[in-house]
Amino acid sequence: METRVTATPDAKPRGTRLPRLARRRQLLSAAQEVFVENGYHAAAMDEIADRAGVSKPVLYQHFPGKLELYLALLDLHVDDMVNRVRDALASTHENKLRVQATFRAFFDFVSTQGEAFRLVFESDLRNVAPVRQRVERSLQECAEMVSALIQEDTGCTSDEAHLLGVGLVGMAEVSARYWVTTHGSIPKDAAEQLMARLSWRGISGFPRTA
Repeated sequence: METRVTATPDAKPRGTRLPRLARRRQLLSAAQEVFVENGYHAAAMDEIADRAGVSKPVLYQHFPGKLELYLALLDLHVDDMVNRVRDALASTHENKLRVQATFRAFFDFVSTQGEAFRLVFESDLRNVAPVRQRVERSLQECAEMVSALIQEDTGCTSDEAHLLGVGLVGMAEVSARYWVTTHGSIPKDAAEQLMARLSWRGISGFPRTA
């Protein structure tokens, strides 16, 4: 017999009819709260439905299962991360400022959206193929955007540029995630600038060819 989870204090009142897209956004928002708080395995569809103020049948009308709900949420956030990096790289033609903007994109990503970054980088499903593939693909896409600019502006080969791109993106991701755990011991702007300076001192050593 299925155990029914009691609605949390944050549960929304039921009965309001919403357009399908609005309802989907509401369900994803509720799911994000529950997944971030409890992790995937401890999260219950009952609690997500209660948090959204809907019945479980309504929730299952939109998402056939918990994994599909999680993947839909993950898709939103990995796309957001990639778009942030794309916008950062396109925001200027000056490479030093591009480096700064890229680090800012990762620090912004981990410090906004109700800790949604935990679904991407700290998921208890990281070893599940559909989750791992989405996360790896998003980081790979970020690295490819960075490496394309490196190869364009330096004499690096494609393989060298890609390795540098992977390194820069990895540095941005790991430093941003670590910074969150320090609870602001270094102000966000100062942390971004500190890591951007470290990165720029390395990448600026490659002579420009353009």
